[in-house]
Amino acid sequence: MTLSMAYSPCPNDTFVFHAWTHGLIEDAPPIDVRYADIDVTNGLAERGELDVMKVSYAALPWVLDEYALLPCGGALGRGCGPLVLSLGATTPRALAGKVVAVPGERSTAYLLFRLWAAHNVPGGVGEIRVLPFDKIMPAVRDGLVDAGLVIHEARFTYERYGLTCLADMGDWWESDTGLPIPLGAIIAKRSLDLPALTAATRASVEHAWANPQASRAYVLEHAQEMDPAVADRHIALYVNEFTRDLGPDGHAAVTALLTRAASEALVPPLPPGALTLP
Repeated sequence: MTLSMAYSPCPNDTFVFHAWTHGLIEDAPPIDVRYADIDVTNGLAERGELDVMKVSYAALPWVLDEYALLPCGGALGRGCGPLVLSLGATTPRALAGKVVAVPGERSTAYLLFRLWAAHNVPGGVGEIRVLPFDKIMPAVRDGLVDAGLVIHEARFTYERYGLTCLADMGDWWESDTGLPIPLGAIIAKRSLDLPALTAATRASVEHAWANPQASRAYVLEHAQEMDPAVADRHIALYVNEFTRDLGPDGHAAVTALLTRAASEALVPPLPPGALTLP
């Protein structure tokens, strides 16, 4: 049976899933891939439309009835958090009453920003505007918004737009909790063979590391006009030990994020055992 799957065209996802997508993993089920921004995959998951997906960790509370979290293939780490960018503002107070662009209302980046802003922006921001992640830096540069919350390779390129980093959500989270920052999760429908899907995902990660050049053409094809050097830095940052296995620290990070967010009424509370890994 061919499974339906969705992940982003970003280099970390295409690097990780190249082997599985191209039938290079023995005994892995064939997959029919849809490439979509994570804000789109979050919506697909809420509607239960596909079998396996990359989604925001922040979206999990809305989908865990139908989907299970897989313990590999996702994006967590240290030094890789979303950034708050502006044209010159240097303190959180400067965001009070301002317009901030974010990459999705159910994105982990926005959830982290809400947790951070509640304690660092007196009176709160004025307006949140959702934009595709690749449109945020141009919008800040052109004065269409006062600040932007950016993800992915933007941390390597924002200075080209004349922007400054007002706050690093990863630095804040890590200093506050001591835990890695959870960004993107791999989920699969609970009705499927979850151990087999976990094994296929982990094998695809390990194949990518063992054969880094095998996926290069595929990665660059979907990275569009991204500088190959930036794509390499993107992969090096977001594909790490937590991609192979969430492990105790990764699981603790996800639990801490969603528990804290639920305590502040930003997400629904997690049912007991909802994050139990297959």
